[in-house]
Amino acid sequence: MLIANPIYDVVFEFMMEDEKVAAALISAIIEEEVLSLEPARIEYAIPAAPASRNKKKPKKKKKKAVTITNYTVCRLGFSAHISVPGGQKTVHIEMQKAKFASDIMRFRRNIGALHQSSSNVYKENKTDMTRHIYCIFLIEQDIDLPDHPIVCADSRVTDAVTNDVIEISSNRFIDSLHHRSRVIRINWLRKRHRNDLERLLDVFDQKHRWSDDAKFLNVNDAKFPKRYRSVFRRLSLAVVNREIMARMEAEYIFLEDARKWERENARKDKIIEEYDKMIEVLEALEEKDRTLEELDRVLEEKDRTLEEIDKALEEKDKYIKELESRFAEMQRTTL
Repeated sequence: MLIANPIYDVVFEFMMEDEKVAAALISAIIEEEVLSLEPARIEYAIPAAPASRNKKKPKKKKKKAVTITNYTVCRLGFSAHISVPGGQKTVHIEMQKAKFASDIMRFRRNIGALHQSSSNVYKENKTDMTRHIYCIFLIEQDIDLPDHPIVCADSRVTDAVTNDVIEISSNRFIDSLHHRSRVIRINWLRKRHRNDLERLLDVFDQKHRWSDDAKFLNVNDAKFPKRYRSVFRRLSLAVVNREIMARMEAEYIFLEDARKWERENARKDKIIEEYDKMIEVLEALEEKDRTLEELDRVLEEKDRTLEEIDKALEEKDKYIKELESRFAEMQRTTL
């Protein structure tokens, strides 16, 4: 069955606009029950309303050409109420989705800004409290963690001397300083699923791309977990939504151009890297030539010194012969 490909920001946004769907997906990823969600911030990858390339209205009714007028990392923020033993807690859910290697560098800045934001502060008994931050990253790039499609990075509290883990379910001081992270590596999702979370994330698996159009995935709905059918239905609805399809087409064109630009930049970077290596080799050869020239000068100086020594030895031999001749003459005279 065909569903819209949630790798596209416009589809991902459409999916997460449904509170039930968003709560189901987030609950499965963080492994905690989300009771309710309130959107705190959304940064769209494409504008809310598609822009026409023509400013003037055409005389005849024509299909509007959609274009991308801005682009950022897709970021969704939620204020969430999560079930905990004995009640519930309020946390901030940060979801970020990246398509390019350069996007990953923005995650750190975004999370840093979130920690400093006043929007992450709430009142409890007239006291300012900061929400615990849960970060969910959906990425297509390799992060040097082979064979691990879903990665958890939680703060671990240990004794600094014994290194023993301190078992705590939650601590306000620790939670206010650290965030929990879940990384979904889209290109490393498994064909053979080990649990319901991997079955749910099958809706992101690009191995299911429809051969006729990569904007759609052809998935087996029978294998989809029943409790997550709302996610599947939401993506099915996007297929028949004309506005979503138009914006997907615009995003597709933009991404193709962006990927071409990234490939071209990578090619140029490789050429520059090779050029720099060539310069290093040439500089090394020049240094070698200078060393050889210096060695030649030393050898020439050595040759001159040896010649002078030879001359001195010749002079010495002549002097000795002369002395021997005089001595022989003196002996003849004496006799």
